[in-house]
Amino acid sequence: RSTVWIDTVKRGPIVRQVRGLGTLVPEDIRWIPANTEGSVEKILIWPGTKVEPGNVILELTSPELEQSAHDAELQAKAAEAELATMRATLQRELLDQESKTTAAHSQYEQAKMERETNDQLAKNGLVAELVYKTSKIKEGELAKSDEIEQKRLAFARDSIEPQLASKQAAVDQANQLAKLKLDQVEALHVKAGMSGVLQQLPVQIGQRLKVGDNLARVADPSKLKAQVKIAETQAKDIQIKQKAAIDTRNGTVNGHVTRVDPAVEQGTVTVDVAFDEALPKGARPDLSVDGTIELERLDNVVYVGRPAFGQENNTVGMFKLINGTSDAFRTPVKLGKSSVNTIEILNGLQPGDQVILSDTSAWDAHERIRLN
Repeated sequence: RSTVWIDTVKRGPIVRQVRGLGTLVPEDIRWIPANTEGSVEKILIWPGTKVEPGNVILELTSPELEQSAHDAELQAKAAEAELATMRATLQRELLDQESKTTAAHSQYEQAKMERETNDQLAKNGLVAELVYKTSKIKEGELAKSDEIEQKRLAFARDSIEPQLASKQAAVDQANQLAKLKLDQVEALHVKAGMSGVLQQLPVQIGQRLKVGDNLARVADPSKLKAQVKIAETQAKDIQIKQKAAIDTRNGTVNGHVTRVDPAVEQGTVTVDVAFDEALPKGARPDLSVDGTIELERLDNVVYVGRPAFGQENNTVGMFKLINGTSDAFRTPVKLGKSSVNTIEILNGLQPGDQVILSDTSAWDAHERIRLN
């Protein structure tokens, strides 16, 4: 009798819970990737050191990138020089056209005055017919020239903006490329980007890096959460905002579920728990913890300690003790919802009954046993 686990069936409220092991992890984590190819030249800060956003952790080197940035800067300056040259050329051409237009208009006005004078002289017969007709022809030709030069002037004025806009677009493109290259060169000085502690530095001096390689991990250790691994068979009822308790080995802290990983990894589901209370001293990233999540509270149910065999919502055979004797007989018991240490009894047992919860697989061939 002393080697078996016996429990008494009870009626009352039970709290359904699931339990799992986990670790404390920072809420704010920043992996710093390589933005360009290069080699590690210097390591200025090592893991475990507090950092601020502007602190330089690593210095990389990339002669190809530096040359490319220099070339892009020269191309941007050349494009700006071409724009300035075009602006001056167009302005000079406009002034030349204005001068030609003014001269053409002046010649036209002079021819017009001559023709008007000849009109009066012709009425009095004071000018030869040939001279009179010649003055009219000259006026017409110069009027046409004046009109053409006016159109040329208007075209010269209207075409300045489109030509400059096209060249300005080339300048903007060159400046953007130069800025991109300059930013990439600046990124060779790898900065923390946030306040916290440098946790990982998976690179070595001289190591060649590709774009996207992780250079460092920075986290804020003052803001921690628990990540608890729950067996996939027990995780189906876990919901966001459910209550949780995290045992840090130095105290238990209450919290609530904030995330349930949709994927199963190695038979477990990862559950994130945010804390509703301050963590005890000694709490730090990667500290091992025990997590208990409250699924629901059941009122006025028949329950017993959770047996070593049988899953929830199944019917199992359990040995029930006969009152006043050391005998026990097998009886079918329908199990309901389970918790960490208890399980609901739907049928087969009544409050006050005593049952064996230990593994009884060795007695599967017997319907009745006697305890010594």
